[in-house]
Parts: sequence; structure tokens; C-alpha cells
Amino acid sequence: MAEATSRPRAARIWRPRSVFYGWWIVFAGGGLQMMVASLMGQAYGAYVVLLRDDFGWSKTSLAAASSLREAESGVLGPIHGFMIDRFGPRRVASAGTIVLGLGFMLFSQVHSLLTFYGAFLVMAVGASMCGFLTATTAVVNWFERRRATAISLTSAGFGLGGMLVPLTAYSMETLGWRQTALISGILIWAVGLPLAQLYRHRPQDMGLQPDGMWREPIPLDADAHAPNPAENDFTLREAVRTSSFWYIALGHTSALFVVSAMSVHLVSHVQESQGYSLGQASLIVQVLTFVFMCGTISGGLLGDRVNKRMLVVTCMVMHCAGLLLLSHATNLWMVLAFTVIHGLAWGWRGPQMTAIRADYFGRSAFGKIMGASNLVIIFGTISGPLIAGLVYDQTGTYRIGFDILAAIALVGSVFFLLARKPAPPARARLAA
Repeated sequence: MAEATSRPRAARIWRPRSVFYGWWIVFAGGGLQMMVASLMGQAYGAYVVLLRDDFGWSKTSLAAASSLREAESGVLGPIHGFMIDRFGPRRVASAGTIVLGLGFMLFSQVHSLLTFYGAFLVMAVGASMCGFLTATTAVVNWFERRRATAISLTSAGFGLGGMLVPLTAYSMETLGWRQTALISGILIWAVGLPLAQLYRHRPQDMGLQPDGMWREPIPLDADAHAPNPAENDFTLREAVRTSSFWYIALGHTSALFVVSAMSVHLVSHVQESQGYSLGQASLIVQVLTFVFMCGTISGGLLGDRVNKRMLVVTCMVMHCAGLLLLSHATNLWMVLAFTVIHGLAWGWRGPQMTAIRADYFGRSAFGKIMGASNLVIIFGTISGPLIAGLVYDQTGTYRIGFDILAAIALVGSVFFLLARKPAPPARARLAA
């Protein structure tokens, strides 16, 4: 009896009975991204058509709202990242869901361009807070070995949301855009808030380690000065002093030149260059979204098994080749080849963007680091559509503009070749 009482007591640990809780984080992040994409992000094009019919606003005025959202995401990115690291993804996503739902309700009541911009800004802030950055930061904290797979499954929610856009468009046709916006706000609160409650900041808070490994019982007499793996994690200040931070950000920016331009101009290009109807052109977008979703899921599996950096380099070359095929397409097969090459490159590359940053800089300040990266990335998101549009206005064709974007994608592959993993921070090397 004396021997039993003399053993050191162990810290209490949480042991799930079945599924590792990190996969519930993936489910929550994917669900929230699907909701934002289906009701706002990829559905915005349908709202543009109806708003122009109702108010007679120009396409430039309506496109400015989309640019406003991208600008908000970039400018407020560092603040957003700080909030996630400081308060945790559950609080940030919950607040974002409330703001997004409120924004939709305000949107349903707009009667002027100024009030439209105001409502859309509220929606943009809410969508950012409960969208991509929050979801990926939460997933990064919960996974290491299977990080790319987890991120890819989370990002698949964006693709699923795109596949659901026809339902949103059908609601607009039958109920009207105002009623659809109001219902969307209520739906976001009803579905989004419960999903946000599934978030947990770090596995250590629940007695777990990343990837579902058990936390070993900690004796009360354990060495308080045992090495901490997080000591090798970079702070934001340390990360921005590395060349890899900037090479990754510039490479990511190069990719978004292409992706953002396609989201705005793809339908118009295939309509004019190939003589497709609006329905046929929209079908191309549907196929591209499906290929992207397949690429996103398979990209996570690839990223956990091959060199992530070289996979991204390959994807950037594929973006270049796909865009050149589209730019010079003379038949349906060249357009379909673009959807496969570009869609797979988009899907494969996406999870690696996040996973590489986490692999290089660690989890401790990931939200801040990713948020700061947005200040650079925003340049590609805004500039890509503008380059294609300006060249079209000057030449009457997208060909030269798309060729320029293809060259930018090729330059992006060089940035990723240069983005090698940095040495640990100086303080960590001194401690060792």
C-alpha cells in the first residue's frame, strides 16, 4: 500500500473514444468555407446580374465591391491573424458569423450604391473572420504529419460551396435577390454559429498532441525546464526577416494573379473567343470547380508524401501552361485541357501554401504570419483581373493579357525554388 501511494501522480489527460478531435476542426472549417462560398463568394456573380437589372449600376461599380472585399482582407489581415492567435479561432469565427449574417440582412435592404458598399463591407469583414485564415490557422495547430491532408479537406469546402451556387441562383430567380439575402443571413446564423463552436485553439488544451498522438502523463516532479518544441517556432518579427517569408509571399501573389483573373474574366473569354452561350460558359466554370475540388483533396495526400516546395513549383508551371492553352484556344479540347491543368494546379497548390508556412515557421505565431502575408498577396488578387481587363479594353481581346499572366505564373515558380526552409531562430540556436 505504501508503494502505491509513493508513485508520482500523473496529469489528467483527455482521451477521445473514437475520432481524433482535429477532424472535427477540419469539418467545422470546411463547413464554414462552404457556407461563405455558396452564399457570398462564388454567388456574387449572380447578384451582379440582378443588381445591374434593378439599379442600372455599371459593371465597374459592382466589380469595385469585389475589390473592396479583397482590400479588406489584405489590410486587416495582420489584425485578423493577431486576433486568432490571441483569442482563438472559436471566438473569432463566432464573431465573424454574427457580422456576416448581419451584413446579409443589411444587404437585403439596400437602395443606393453607397448603402450597398456599406453592407458589402460588413459582409466582407464577417466572411474574413469566419473564413479561410481562421479555418487554416485552427487546422495548422492540430496537425503536423497530416497537415497538408487536413488543410486540403478543409479547403474542399470552398469547392463544394461553388457546386452549390446554382441553388443560390435558383433562390434568386424564384424568391428575388432581397429575400435570398435575408434568408442567407438567417441561415448563416443557424448553421454557422454551431459550426464555429466546434473550434478549439490547440490540442494541448484538451490533453492531446497534433495528429492525435497521446500526451504522455506528466509526473508532478517532472523537470520544469524540459525542452519545448515551440522554442523553434518563429515570431512574426523573426519570420519577416527571413528571405523565405518574402519568396513564399511573392510566389503566392504570382499564383493569385492567375486565379483571381480567371474568377472574373473566364466566362467572358470563352463566350467571346469560342462563341459559347452563357450556359455553356457557366458549365466550363462548373467543370473547373469540380477539378479544383478533386485537386484539393488529392493535393493534401500528395503534400504529405512528396516535397511540398517542388510540388508548388510544378503547379506554377502548370498554371502557366494552362493559361497559354486558354489564351490561344481554337477548339473545345484546348479549353477542357485548360480546366484540367489549371484546376489541378489550383487544387494541388492551395493546401501547400499554408502547410509550407507552418512547416517553415511553426504554429505559435502562424495566424500573425499568415495575416502579414496577406498584405503582399492582396496585390495579386486585385491586380490580376485589372491587367486582363485593361489589356482587353485596349486590344479587344484577352490574349495578350492572359499571356502576361502566364509569364507572371512562370516567374512565381522561381520564387518558390528560392524559398528554402530557414534555419531556426537565433534564440533557439543559442538555447540549444
